Amino acid sequence: MKLKRVYALAAVALVLGTNVLRAQTHSELATTNAAPNLSLSSETNGIWQNGIGEGFSPGAHDITFALGANYGVAAFGSREAHHLAIASLTYGHMLGQVIGEGHWYRGNPEFRLEAFTGAQFSPSVEWFVGLTPHIRYNFATGTRWVPFFDVGAGVTATGIGPPDLSGTFEFNLQAGGGVHYFLENNLAITLDAHYTHWSCAGIHKPNNGLNGVTGMLGMTFFF
Repeated sequence: MKLKRVYALAAVALVLGTNVLRAQTHSELATTNAAPNLSLSSETNGIWQNGIGEGFSPGAHDITFALGANYGVAAFGSREAHHLAIASLTYGHMLGQVIGEGHWYRGNPEFRLEAFTGAQFSPSVEWFVGLTPHIRYNFATGTRWVPFFDVGAGVTATGIGPPDLSGTFEFNLQAGGGVHYFLENNLAITLDAHYTHWSCAGIHKPNNGLNGVTGMLGMTFFF
């Protein structure tokens, strides 16, 4: 009788152990199967703090390729209207978390570095190339439309000369704004317009300056 009881207890323990092992195995499989979905969700929303249009995550990056033109004005010292065709490539980096929570100006500051080139096509054909650091502020609207304002100051090398410029080296100043429209979570059409000024700060004469309004249309990839 004692031996039968031992066998019975052993059988019960074996059944219980098998059930526990099966439950643990099912739990591990469920965790493994769920992991890719969590990872995918994290990757999909990685550039946003709380979903598309709700502000960018700290450290998010972007690259923009854009084409556009500058409509020159013979004003603010310029004697001629300088019309330019422009291509640019820009790298951007978000400087921190969303600021201004609860206010209309909620958004992210961003550092950008723009390399641009192109040609003046009126009043004469001349070349130019430049590099400009920018500070941009992106508004968090909660929609696919993300407006921004932007200021920059950099350097330009150009063949444009008198009566408004002289010497190859010029400084450039830019100020304006625009908007991203997000086609996908991390891909946007970007449109911006800004005031442009080039001059050499008196290093050479004449130094009347080049002035105009620049419009750019491009694609921005965020990562």
